[in-house]
Amino acid sequence: MEQNIFAAGLPVRRRPRPFTLLVFGASGDLAHRKLYPAFFSLFREGAVDDWFLVGFGRRPWSDSDFRSEIEKALSDFKITEEESRYFFFRCLYVQGDIDDIQAYYRIASVVEKDRDLISYLAVPPEQYKPIIDNLYKAGLSKRSPLESRVVVEKPFGRSGKEAAELNDFITERYEEDSIFRIDHYLGKETVQNIAVFRFGNGIFEPIWNNNYIHHVEITVAETVGVEKRAAYYEQSGALRDMVQNHLLQLLALVAMEPPTSFTSDTVRDEKVKVLRALRPLSELDILSNTLRGQYRAGLIDGQAVPGYLEESGVDPQSKTETYAALMAHVDSWRWYGVPFILRTGKRLSRRVSEIAVHFKKPAMNLFPQAFGGANQLVFRIQPDEGLTLYLNTKIPGLTDRSRVVSMDFLYGTGFGRPSPEAYERLLLDALIGDSTLYTRRDEVEASWAFIDPIRRAWDAQAVPLHLYEAGSSGPLAAQGLAERIGDHWRRL
Repeated sequence: MEQNIFAAGLPVRRRPRPFTLLVFGASGDLAHRKLYPAFFSLFREGAVDDWFLVGFGRRPWSDSDFRSEIEKALSDFKITEEESRYFFFRCLYVQGDIDDIQAYYRIASVVEKDRDLISYLAVPPEQYKPIIDNLYKAGLSKRSPLESRVVVEKPFGRSGKEAAELNDFITERYEEDSIFRIDHYLGKETVQNIAVFRFGNGIFEPIWNNNYIHHVEITVAETVGVEKRAAYYEQSGALRDMVQNHLLQLLALVAMEPPTSFTSDTVRDEKVKVLRALRPLSELDILSNTLRGQYRAGLIDGQAVPGYLEESGVDPQSKTETYAALMAHVDSWRWYGVPFILRTGKRLSRRVSEIAVHFKKPAMNLFPQAFGGANQLVFRIQPDEGLTLYLNTKIPGLTDRSRVVSMDFLYGTGFGRPSPEAYERLLLDALIGDSTLYTRRDEVEASWAFIDPIRRAWDAQAVPLHLYEAGSSGPLAAQGLAERIGDHWRRL
């Protein structure tokens, strides 16, 4: 096949072998907003060379119709005529229903037999099983000596039992190392930089333990509501939607031990150890160490927004939480006694995702009238990806007063080029077969083992549901979690 004239400048080891990317849910929102722009960016950067993009869906489109839809998704790109001619020629479409095995035989006739096949399931979770089963029946899940991989979006089950059953189902049809369970937070530059920051610098790892760290705070706050996802969110809530995956993955990266090498299994081995070391919460712990809330009407950026119960598609009597906070402990030698406080919510005052490592105060305070506060190291995941270290310093003048100053690093300005979108990195890794930034079966099941008791208590309404005003920092009662450890949440 003709070589991609745009594939230049990227290390060869980061280029996949000849492949076909098969997208289920080809007309859906995820494919349009994330996958097609990410794939075109990889194409433009020269990261992919010999490939085909095949869309699958129920709509009676021709190849030309499919190419037009992709072009709409790429409206923010200024595509040259040469790029257009090369890129769109390799975009093909297969029409069919996910339950129709004949449609999968049509896929097999389109997919060339001399290239790897990566099937991306950009569909609702209830469609995973029929798609994977039919891929298997059509001979598309195992194609030795070629690779056949499947990429599955979250949520991966709604409980530990469902996750284990889904894992069993998929691993009967795909090898474990061919299953890519995506968590898009792991594709963000700052998240990847946690490991480099810890293990690539000699000054931080010696103090990365309970001798020096007072507590760790992880926040994922959103200003948006449920938007058009009410049907999904009513079945999920903040605990399943965010804590079980995103927040626990961030916790594992912060708390993991140094791997013996930076390969997929060694990294994920260490993350699993952290998740298994999470202290189980008793019924009393769940009452005192977890909190749930739901937003009511309020103001976001000066605009009135409805409460959760007024959102389209939401049950007016719904008890689904839109805010979740909890305190966790990792019972390991390194972290014993260090609280991890986690919070996430919708319709909060500011959009921010960050990890704040709070260090202990000096053993002896020589400046009692001037002390500005304990040191903090903040990993900013979004927006404005970067790092900030907060230090105490003397204020110029004739007094001994001090205040906190910050040392900042921004990805956007630090390297003179914008960071790639998370989906670009994760998609490329799936095309290559590098699963380091994807979650493994035992990771998923270990995180559910910690979350399931909380989920059952919340589903049974055993924990009060606190209301909070849209545009606020969440329920007032959440302050109690931080106050119990002698501190407060960082300001949103």
